[in-house]
Amino acid sequence: MKFTLVDRITELVPGRRICTIKSLTLSEEYLGDHFRTFPVMPGVLMLECMIQSAGWLVRATEDFAHSLVLLTGAKNVNYKSFITPGGVLRMEVDCKRMEANQSEFVGKGFCEDREMVKARIVLNHVNLADEKPALEAVDRELVAQTRAQFALIGGEPFVVPGAASGFD
Repeated sequence: MKFTLVDRITELVPGRRICTIKSLTLSEEYLGDHFRTFPVMPGVLMLECMIQSAGWLVRATEDFAHSLVLLTGAKNVNYKSFITPGGVLRMEVDCKRMEANQSEFVGKGFCEDREMVKARIVLNHVNLADEKPALEAVDRELVAQTRAQFALIGGEPFVVPGAASGFD
């Protein structure tokens, strides 16, 4: 099962920063097992929300040049507290380095004004056709699907107009 953990992009400055939100509802499937009498968002899913947020920043900055944006490393991951149903996880992710095939970010997640998680993450940006040219059509389809999802979560309208990205 694939979890899409970014409900909405609230701020986007290509090459620099993204802010997103994830509203935690009791209907989240994983809460039935984590934990039955005290449902909370698993820490690994808080981190995944940060990774997905950074991935959207990469895609927006590179104009969806890569079909896959994958986690390469996570360092200094620190969890502070639990998020329960009804809570809203707000991610603030800043780009520290972005190159053609790899990027590095520092992210923090908040519920209201309380820090819940923070980490440094490294992402690789790849296309399947780089290794197998016959997969070029698969890359195009993945990019098309990703662009459609980006529009649904509010990516394009929230690009900060006139903001210098540093990648011009």
